[in-house]
Amino acid sequence: MKNKALIKSDFEALARFRYQLRQYERLSENIAREEGLTVLQYLLLLQVKGYPGRDWVTVSELAERLQAYHHGVVALVSRCEQRRLIYKTSSVCDRRIVEIRLTVGGERCIARLAQKHRDELMMIREQLMSPYLVERNDETT
Repeated sequence: MKNKALIKSDFEALARFRYQLRQYERLSENIAREEGLTVLQYLLLLQVKGYPGRDWVTVSELAERLQAYHHGVVALVSRCEQRRLIYKTSSVCDRRIVEIRLTVGGERCIARLAQKHRDELMMIREQLMSPYLVERNDETT
């Protein structure tokens, strides 16, 4: 499929996929709002809980995972900390490292939100197939 020219059905498939992604994003925004959070606060909690291999993250790691600027993540962390969803501690190994962890309330919150998101994904998973995960059978260009 590398050098094949895009045809109308390719554009339709891409447009449909982006539409479905946006529908899911909108649903995610609504789920977070019902919990009293922004979608970014939900995503921050999710990244703390889901960070590979440990139960804490740094601001730099969050910035990468959220694809956001460091200073914006610092502000987001502060808002989540004010809501008592996360807390910061200095690393035992390296006092220069600040570890961001979920509070008990943050753990409960992300569990509820992630369950709702997973339930929705299970309902729409068949529809969310990327148009480029399946190769076109035609040979036209």
